[in-house]
Amino acid sequence: MKKLTFLLIPLLLAGCGESEDKPSAKAPADPMLVVAPAALVQRLKTAKVETMPVAETLRVAGQIDFDENRVARIGATVTGRVSAMAANIGQMVGRGTVLAQITSTDLTTQQLAYVRAKSAYELNRRNAERAKTLFAADVISAAELQKRESEFQVSAAEMRAAADQLRLLGVSGAALGQLSARGAVHSASQVTSTMSGVVVERHLSLGQVVQPSDALFVVADLSKVWAVAQVPEQQVRFVRVGEVVDLDIPALGGEKRSGKLVFVGQTVDPTTRTVVIRTELDNAKGDLKPSMLATMLVKGEAQPRLVVPSSAVVRENNLDHVFVAEANGHYRLRQVKLGEDQAGKRVVLTGLKAGENVVVEGSFYLNTERNRQAVEGQ
Repeated sequence: MKKLTFLLIPLLLAGCGESEDKPSAKAPADPMLVVAPAALVQRLKTAKVETMPVAETLRVAGQIDFDENRVARIGATVTGRVSAMAANIGQMVGRGTVLAQITSTDLTTQQLAYVRAKSAYELNRRNAERAKTLFAADVISAAELQKRESEFQVSAAEMRAAADQLRLLGVSGAALGQLSARGAVHSASQVTSTMSGVVVERHLSLGQVVQPSDALFVVADLSKVWAVAQVPEQQVRFVRVGEVVDLDIPALGGEKRSGKLVFVGQTVDPTTRTVVIRTELDNAKGDLKPSMLATMLVKGEAQPRLVVPSSAVVRENNLDHVFVAEANGHYRLRQVKLGEDQAGKRVVLTGLKAGENVVVEGSFYLNTERNRQAVEGQ
């Protein structure tokens, strides 16, 4: 019995020793870390994250609009009824072209007032001249002469006032001369274009009663147009007057237009929280139509920014990543936030620091190896 006990003790001790010497379970591998085989390292190229001047490009939705400096809103000069229309929407008109005709009793009344004032003026003029002759012959007194001259001056002022009123009603100098010479009264007033361009709006119909405050026609010169957009207030600091603007206008079939920013609004729209920007475009061919959609690409002033080559970027789960080189052939996949591609470069917004080594060639193969090692590690 004692002999058997002595034999079992060494066996139990040996068993305890084996349990203590057995290694513990391997810790889980880091899924973002990859150890590149020597053959793969030969295919990789790394470079330091560098700083270089980058001009930010702001992309905002906009549209083509009228050049408000080349738009005329035309109305009647008298209160009256539309008796004829001579212009339609889309029609090219020149300065002075008759657009419509208004029949107005107010115009008739004012012409009669002018004819009366002109008649009184002529009568008082002759009376004043006769009074001068009589005064020289010592037939009338100086007081009587002054009375006649005063009546003449008043009638002259009344005639001028009546003529000015007719001019305000749209009567031309030639028509006023004919009225003065012949005394013929006309009740028709013409609505004429004040500039050359295209009739883009018409707000009247035959028989309609109109007022001088009504805008009856809108005529626009489309040889130059505006491109306008609304920039979110958080991004307005990136735009300055004079910066280059590229425009992508889908209606032109991919044809690009460019100009310079001529206006940046000084106020924020409280509803949309945006600021209006505007550029001016030549439109000699007339292919740019107001209300056409346009995407404006505003190139800001170049600023020093961290950049990485676009070839370094790895898309993983719809996010941008790059491989950062570590010691002993280790590479770590790191999530980053990057700007838009600009000539093969991506601006680093977050995730990297200047001087860090990143893989700029072979990232695809390295990511494939990382996925393989992650599967084997599981």
